[in-house]
Amino acid sequence: MRFLKTLAAVLLAGTALLEAAAPARAEDVVVKLWSRADRSGPLRAGNIVAAAETLNAALKAAGSDKVVKVNVFEGPATGYDADALDILKAFAVNQGPDLYVAAHEWVGEFAKSGYAMDLEPFIAKNQWAFADVIPILWESTKYKGKIHAIPQDSEIRMFFYNKDMLRKIGKDEAFIDGLPAMVDRGEFTMQDLSNLSKEVVSKGAAKIGIIHRPNAGPDYLMTFAAFGAKYMDDASGQLILPKAEIKKGLEWFAWNAANGVTPRNNTSMSWDEIQASFKKEETFIYHQGVWAVGEWMLGDAKGGNWPKDQAGYFKKIGWLHAPAAVKGGQPANLSHPIVYVVNPKSRHAELAATLIAYATLPHFNTKHAVTTAHTAVLNGQRSMPDYANAWYLDAATPMLARSTFLPNHPEFGRYNGVLFKALQGVETGRLTPDKAIDFLEDEMQSELKGSVKIVDKLK
Repeated sequence: MRFLKTLAAVLLAGTALLEAAAPARAEDVVVKLWSRADRSGPLRAGNIVAAAETLNAALKAAGSDKVVKVNVFEGPATGYDADALDILKAFAVNQGPDLYVAAHEWVGEFAKSGYAMDLEPFIAKNQWAFADVIPILWESTKYKGKIHAIPQDSEIRMFFYNKDMLRKIGKDEAFIDGLPAMVDRGEFTMQDLSNLSKEVVSKGAAKIGIIHRPNAGPDYLMTFAAFGAKYMDDASGQLILPKAEIKKGLEWFAWNAANGVTPRNNTSMSWDEIQASFKKEETFIYHQGVWAVGEWMLGDAKGGNWPKDQAGYFKKIGWLHAPAAVKGGQPANLSHPIVYVVNPKSRHAELAATLIAYATLPHFNTKHAVTTAHTAVLNGQRSMPDYANAWYLDAATPMLARSTFLPNHPEFGRYNGVLFKALQGVETGRLTPDKAIDFLEDEMQSELKGSVKIVDKLK
């Protein structure tokens, strides 16, 4: 009780938590939350509702008659892009929520339109909630250098490799288990990865060297990032197409296809075919995200039967960042956080931010992480028993240090769609990397007009 009274006093003094003086009778303060209806992540909204219960207990202990209630609206959109557009429409007719859940790449558009609160002052005043956020995740929440959202979860996309195949071609255990560290130190490059994959195929240990998603999405962006690509100028908020860096990435995809590492028809395969080829041990490297471990890599899904325990799984499968482009360079991976955003025009903006602060604490965030196969947003979550028991999440968390992110720009979806067509072109052999760059330049200028700046090379 003493803790609750102290905490409530801090909150009431440190924020404009409840604007009016407490009246003689109890009064409900209703906070409106918009969260896309998503059966795979119900605690994105549920944690805010639970946070209100904890806050109300603190307020009661401090003698306040205020009661915070969360009114949840679950939008019917099938994806986060469509949901973001629905939120923007709601704001346009003055029906915007007090806080909302969004994919981080929409933060820039919400901030530019005046619908995302600059949270830096609030975060500075409430380090009890935010001091332990994994630092790199803040990069996904920024618009023109300032934080406009709070990470709700994170994830890691990586290269999964089959260690048994390396044993079959004569690699020793020191090399097999040391490969991730070699990548992390910049000693093992993207071309080394291709060469190793070609060796695994040529020696008969696998039919396919490297396989990836068949459609447009975030995964392969970390490959281009490993070759130095950036997609947005942080200062201006404008999209950029760095031709030299993107070309190097396309050359890597083209080499793999030309040398029997990646199938030329990878982008016309189904997800089931792709995933089954890895699980049935026909493919050496599969490129996607950590959630795949919980979904189908363990046990007998997708046509193969793999160990369910940590030791057995990691004896068979290893994880890699996208290696550096050159020796001594920096590897990269990709995370795609979902975030909480506060409406700065709300009467209850500070209260909404305080609810997010509570929902960010390890207890709440860990419940979401372990039930949805998402990685943590706080360093300390690794000490939570439930998180530690979700061993594949715990093991993936240190990889966040190498994360890159989608740019916070609403047109990046179209940009990425064009980039995927270029990747598909070089992989199928319809385009050379040079022709693919010409295609990208023409299509970007046509599709995105003034939203993207073409540059020969990043400085």
